[in-house]
Order: sequence, then C-alpha cells, then structure tokens
Amino acid sequence: MAHFPGHGPRRPVDIVIGPLDLSARVDEALAVQAVAFGLGADEVAVRRQIVLRHMTSPGARALGATAADGRLAGFVYGMPNDRGHWWSTVVQPYLRAGGHEDWLDDSFVITELHVHPDHQNHGVGRALITALTDGADEPRSILSAIDADSPARGLYRSLGYVDLARQVVFPSAPKPYAVMGAPLPLRRRSGSAR
Repeated sequence: MAHFPGHGPRRPVDIVIGPLDLSARVDEALAVQAVAFGLGADEVAVRRQIVLRHMTSPGARALGATAADGRLAGFVYGMPNDRGHWWSTVVQPYLRAGGHEDWLDDSFVITELHVHPDHQNHGVGRALITALTDGADEPRSILSAIDADSPARGLYRSLGYVDLARQVVFPSAPKPYAVMGAPLPLRRRSGSAR
C-alpha cells in the first residue's frame, strides 16, 4: 500500500493505492465505472458477471484507489492475456490485419481502468495502471479504449502505449475502439493524468 498525494488543478486529496478484493467490492467498483463511463443499470448488471468471471482467471489482479473517507476513488484490473477469451477473439483479426497479432501472446491485459470524475486529473489513473503493470510477469501490456481523442488515450500514450489497431468494433458497443500496446515497464513521466 502506498499513499499517493493527488495533484492537478483541483484540491489535492490523499489516495491510497493498494490491492483490491474486486470480487468482494464489485458493486462499489462498478458504481465508479458507471459514473466515469456513463453506464446504465442494465450494462452494470452485465459487467458485474463479467468482472466476477474475470477475477477467477489465473493471474487476475486488481488494485484500488481509496480516498481518505474510505470510498473507492478508482480501480484497475487485468490478467495475462488468453487467446481463448472473448476479447482476444474479437481483436485478433484487427491485430492480424495490421501485423500485430503477436501482441496477443506474452501480454498483460488491462481489462478495466476507471477513476471517479471527482478524482480525475490528479494522477490516480496513472498510479493505478503503473502499479498494476509493475507486478506483471509479461514483457508487454495491451488494452482497448474508445477510438477517439480523450484524456484516457492521452494517459495511455504518455505511458508508452501505441495504437496496434483502430476502429475495432465490439458487438453491442456503440463506438469503435482502438487496441493499444506498450512494453513493460511503462514509461514514467510527470504531467496531468486521468
């Protein structure tokens, strides 16, 4: 566990980054995701089952960012990539088309990273993703993010992630995604973050 003093344009807050029993705190984490990502109740219910299933995967790990009042300010989780998982089967043809299919092997997938809007722009997202990937045995990391300029994509780029595939369409997702990859450890630099 590490204390992480916030920084950025808003009033700094103390955040503690540490291991998160995501299965036990799934509803609290999904409440953060719902606010940060604009999810409705039906989407949250579906994601709840996905998160609980993911946390039973070998090597799955989660970290939380806990505010001074004990509430979850953000979370991240991921796992070693498995080509048999749904996400990999969807992104594989896009990665193959761009000559990047090998990224599906020996990679740690950032499955979700969300920070409550009240705690964004303080470096919480950066602290979560770097702490999680620092514990990975794999030499690289992959993730998907909505394929648009956004603070999240800016954060990922600042950490060393590059686009491996763009305009990736996930069934039932209203917007296309980009698949990004970075060598581990992630690049460190100061600046604003999600």
